[in-house]
Amino acid sequence: MAKSSTATPARRSKAERRSETIEQILDAAEYLFSRHGLHGVTLRHVAQRVGVHTTLLHYYFDDKQSLFEAVFARRAGVTSGRRMAALERYEAESGAQPTVESALRAFLDTDLDLYFEGGEQWMNYAAFCARVSNTPEGAQLMDVHFDPVVLKLVSILKRALPDYADEDIFWGYHFVTGALMNTLARTGRIDRLSGGACHSDDFPAVKARIAKFMAAGFLSLGPGSQDGDQSKDLR
Repeated sequence: MAKSSTATPARRSKAERRSETIEQILDAAEYLFSRHGLHGVTLRHVAQRVGVHTTLLHYYFDDKQSLFEAVFARRAGVTSGRRMAALERYEAESGAQPTVESALRAFLDTDLDLYFEGGEQWMNYAAFCARVSNTPEGAQLMDVHFDPVVLKLVSILKRALPDYADEDIFWGYHFVTGALMNTLARTGRIDRLSGGACHSDDFPAVKARIAKFMAAGFLSLGPGSQDGDQSKDLR
């Protein structure tokens, strides 16, 4: 009778083990930063979540700030790249007649799909971005990683709204990103307010409504609108 043989698992290379360890550290830091922010987390907290000694974190990252920046950058390229591709496709398809709602859909829907379909880790990253976006250190990273895709959206909106003042378009974007970040934070407040009719992690429900809602807001800022005239009087 022939002896049964068991396959010997392939040994992982040093580079593979290093990469796996770094990913575990980034996952743990992402989770903790998303809930406590930069200043509510220490390297010891991250090490404890991973189950390693703090000295290992110092081996891969100079300090907490460098770890924070690495967490931010790891997924930023993916989300900004997907949105840029969606905006460029829409720009090519729409030609000289882009619409506000469709431009916003390319920008917002692409991101919401990525977070929702990406599972827990991407949802953690969404909450992480929402928490840090209104901090000085987070805003600086937003400038570095997301300005190009935001300015691409703005350029399409300017073509869709040629008679609008730049300030109205930029204020409109400001309100859009505020609503987006509030959504990404998933605080659960909408769940409680609505008595369970809405759920803060129901990104498909948000996707079905947010672009249309925000497009109406942009259009309400048009030249000669009553609200626009009132805003001028208040200045």
